[in-house]
Amino acid sequence: MRSWHKWGSTLVLGVALGQAQAQILVGQTAGFSGQVSAGVQEITTGAKLFFDTVNARGGVNGQKIELISLDDKFDPKTAGENARVLIEDRKVDVMFLTRGTPHTEAIIPHLDRHGVALVGPSTGAMVLHQPVRKHVFNVRATYQREAEKAMAHLVTLGMSRIAVLYSDDSFGADGVAGAQKGLAEARLQPVALEKFNRAQPDFAPLAAKVAQAQAQAVLIIGGGAAVADGYAALRKAGATAQLVTLSNNASNGFIKSLGEHARGVVVSQVFPNERSLAYGLVKEALELNKAGGGQGDVSPAMLEGLAAAKVLVEGLRRAGPKPTRDKIQAALESLQQYDLGGLQVSYSQRDHTGLDFADLSIIGPDGKFRR
Repeated sequence: MRSWHKWGSTLVLGVALGQAQAQILVGQTAGFSGQVSAGVQEITTGAKLFFDTVNARGGVNGQKIELISLDDKFDPKTAGENARVLIEDRKVDVMFLTRGTPHTEAIIPHLDRHGVALVGPSTGAMVLHQPVRKHVFNVRATYQREAEKAMAHLVTLGMSRIAVLYSDDSFGADGVAGAQKGLAEARLQPVALEKFNRAQPDFAPLAAKVAQAQAQAVLIIGGGAAVADGYAALRKAGATAQLVTLSNNASNGFIKSLGEHARGVVVSQVFPNERSLAYGLVKEALELNKAGGGQGDVSPAMLEGLAAAKVLVEGLRRAGPKPTRDKIQAALESLQQYDLGGLQVSYSQRDHTGLDFADLSIIGPDGKFRR
């Protein structure tokens, strides 16, 4: 069953009910409910801030943007069907901000069949980078780079007993590849390497293995709710290992889900410090958030949404006043050193990778990410 995702009194982003239809249709399928809902909502809010601003100024080449968001409940099969509906029935011009590796893989056949570009999938899976997927335009860095950097950091802290728990899907396998590369460079092997079911994880036996292995740190590669459950199981089993996870969990909602266990958790990041005004992207996000009635700081997830929205809007601008699917594809591939605000994105027919920025953060006692 498909469901529309609603934002308060609006059915789609940027266009209130009762207003005239927008002229540029942008489709999104993501887990607005389920284990990644907190991050999905924040990343979409970041994109919404930019789209609303663009629309308030008259749109792109005089045409307003309408974002049609469908909830796939973080289920790959539903994501694929949602993409079909958006592309074939709703006739969207471009797809945007999908969430999840197997979920994005499920929509690629629909992209290729109809020549529809996807901008900013919220996944760092290497399978979306190499070989180049013709219609997928990545914005954020890869999970493998994040995991490799995280392992190198733990090694510099003197840790040698590192465990890895990962979701039994293409996302988990991708993150493991980066982690193993980082460990191999330090001539180490994980003291525990265990996978868990993405939909119904059972962490009790895995936590017991990690505790028995006396791991100093554990990297959990999975969705936000799963990682929070896994960490709680580790503590219940008596494990004192440092928790590390990837940027798919870089949201305020994830911090809240950790509860009393949040402090000290390391989360990799693919965008700059969300309080660093040295980056124009961060300054813009803070200004847009304030203008939109937001309170406090923006989250890393919101930054990702804003960056993806800026790339999409620039592609639409270059596609001209009548942005067909083919024109949008060509326009995106023409982007060279496009400045997002301190970070530059370039594409070509042979390279759809986008950014390569990767960093680490730790959750402080105030419940905020610190670098």
